[in-house]
Amino acid sequence: MALILFAGYLKNAQVAVDAMSICMNILGWTFMVALGFNAAIRSELLCSVRVSNELGAAHPRTAKFSVVVVTMTSFFIGIFLALILIIARKQYPAFFSDSIEVQQLVYDVTPLLAVTIVIDNVQPTFSGVVIGAGWQAYVAYVNIVCYYLVGIPIGIIMGYVFDMGVKGIWYGMISGTGLQTCVLLWMIYRTNWNKEASIAGDRVKQWRGEPDARAKDADSIN
Repeated sequence: MALILFAGYLKNAQVAVDAMSICMNILGWTFMVALGFNAAIRSELLCSVRVSNELGAAHPRTAKFSVVVVTMTSFFIGIFLALILIIARKQYPAFFSDSIEVQQLVYDVTPLLAVTIVIDNVQPTFSGVVIGAGWQAYVAYVNIVCYYLVGIPIGIIMGYVFDMGVKGIWYGMISGTGLQTCVLLWMIYRTNWNKEASIAGDRVKQWRGEPDARAKDADSIN
């Protein structure tokens, strides 16, 4: 919503806000479509649970394989939705507005919107993987730095200083989200899954107790 607020201070603010609102609504719809198609493995929460469960069960290879499957599935769903949007870029703006200016601006922003759809289908998956590995704090830092300290300032500079308008603001959002995705991908790529499985096993023993110790206690009681 902050992006729509920034669009309100651009030249010809009414057209900018209308176009930005249309694009943001489409972005939200495509995210929900992807979430519905791939609810079993796509969502950030479920991806976190799957990875954390596999690590806790000492199955590092299964956890790694789950990451590959969910990433590829999310990526191809994003590509499919982006292609539909590109193909219909001349038709769909008319469903939202009668203004020729708004339709033209949405038409111009559609390629950027398509790229954003692909990124937004992959980025939450990476976040879920990293959260499932137990690095919640790192995800928060990455989100804050990449989006709020990089993406939004770039969008403001390109939108206002370079007079690129809505496209400039959207470039900033893509920059922040893209950087966030790259950082998370680098973290996942550098992950030693065997080590993480061992750490997860130690956490299970710490919080739930040693199985052998519980068995010995039960035997002593009997």
